[in-house]
Amino acid sequence: MDIFFCDHFVLPLPSGHRFPMDKYARLRQRVISTGLPGRPRLRIPPAASRDELILAHEPAYVDRVMSGALSPAEVRRVGFPWSPQMVIRSRRSVGATLAGGRAALQRGVAVNLAGGTHHAGPDHGEGYCVFNDAAVALRVLQREGLIRRGLVIDCDVHQGNGTAAIFDGDPSVMTVSLHGARNFPFRKHPSDLDVDLPDGTGDVGYLAALDESLPLALAHQPDLAIYVAGVDPFEGDALGRLALSRDGLRQRDERVLGALAAAGVPVVVTMAGGYAPDLDTIVDLHFQTVVTAMSVAGAQRSRIMR
Repeated sequence: MDIFFCDHFVLPLPSGHRFPMDKYARLRQRVISTGLPGRPRLRIPPAASRDELILAHEPAYVDRVMSGALSPAEVRRVGFPWSPQMVIRSRRSVGATLAGGRAALQRGVAVNLAGGTHHAGPDHGEGYCVFNDAAVALRVLQREGLIRRGLVIDCDVHQGNGTAAIFDGDPSVMTVSLHGARNFPFRKHPSDLDVDLPDGTGDVGYLAALDESLPLALAHQPDLAIYVAGVDPFEGDALGRLALSRDGLRQRDERVLGALAAAGVPVVVTMAGGYAPDLDTIVDLHFQTVVTAMSVAGAQRSRIMR
């Protein structure tokens, strides 16, 4: 299985910034040091080009990001200070999901150790998201004729409003979002399927809602899925209030990835959000998702070899 990373393209943040940027490098080190079975290939992705970015974003917005011409209000909405490094990192993160899509189409499963930037809309960034990696990846692969139909399954605690806006009215891509009803963004853009969950939902209620949603998502018959596997539904997360346990998150990943594998749908897994107060906890939860993806990829290989 191919695992893409871009943590060495550092996005500099001021001291005390709440975004846990260090989690990405720590996660890659965990992947390297643990010795996962199946010999995952860690790869550096190419950066998404302007030509690729404007398939999902307004050219004027892309150009403002590239040139550092974002207004102060736009910078505040993104949540990151502008810098050339921010542009490079954002383009590489998108490139990782696109490269993951190409790899998944060949081997079934791929992982981006970043990505999940689902708040970035057609003409703006928002909520620590500059460019929308899932939207750009699907648009590029459609343009190249590698896929016709795409699916985004978004299980971050925050609704994927940017993804929903980009694909609004496009029947070729289905957007599915399971999220906290009373959490950010407070003005949500309707997805094709939104599952609004109350605070304190917990494992049983969440997994029941997921089980109802997956058949509806698979009925779209996608050629490729992107799984936004945020770990902020965790009960200890500072920004999420859905109260899932570690085991609940593991079961969530197993059900999403298992359903896609059973239906023969290739998938790219992206990390998205995680804001537990302890950085080690965030890394542990993301690593659990990577391990689950490896397990699904291994099972697919075994079926092919029989």
